Amino acid sequence: MELSWIDGDNPVFPHPSKALAEPDGLLAVGGNLDASTLLTAYKKGIFPWYEETQPILWWSPAHRAVLKPGQEHIGKTLRKFLRTCDFRLSTNSAFDDVIAACAAPRATARGTWITGAMISAYKELHRLGHAHSLECWHQDRLVGGLYGVQVGALFCGESMFSRVSNGSKIAFVGLSQTLARKGFKLIDCQLENAHLLNLGVSVVPREHFLEMLAQAADEGIHWPQSTEFNSAISSFKECRQ
Repeated sequence: MELSWIDGDNPVFPHPSKALAEPDGLLAVGGNLDASTLLTAYKKGIFPWYEETQPILWWSPAHRAVLKPGQEHIGKTLRKFLRTCDFRLSTNSAFDDVIAACAAPRATARGTWITGAMISAYKELHRLGHAHSLECWHQDRLVGGLYGVQVGALFCGESMFSRVSNGSKIAFVGLSQTLARKGFKLIDCQLENAHLLNLGVSVVPREHFLEMLAQAADEGIHWPQSTEFNSAISSFKECRQ
């Protein structure tokens, strides 16, 4: 199958089924990172992922890592931590700090795909009300969090970070529990990894994901408030034996 090149001024995406098998999911090259382009891509099940020295690359993998909100896996150790920790959550109060932390160098990675251009693009999506951050705090210190893009009743997670043990896990659990209460239908985690699989994320074929996306994309759901995310993790303390 031939790789598609997208015009930078008038980007038109091919159907995700046209993506390459190797590398898995690579669909197109080029285009731009304008807010309208990104939103069009997400609504079609496509996302950008590339490094600083590369052109913009667009992907739709043959298999998608997803989680139905409220069906995350919480192990015994994490559940015990949730019952005793004094972390708190907020949303959209430190978007710039969250995306900067996600883009920071990590010991387990040789570089970052969150380029300067990507940061600027997602900050604009945030300004327009489409991209959201979830912050995890301990004594007024930002210790973890995540960010992503809302498409109707679906949340497309982009990246997460943690500065202390369980920082990103608390944010993920709070996200899943709260979105379930609000009626969101799916959390898109894009690509599987061991960390996500341990949190209950599963993998579905692209065709199945696109069907779920079509059902959720046009639903109008307001993004939750910080109090709602905090309530989700506080409920674990209320269940303390």
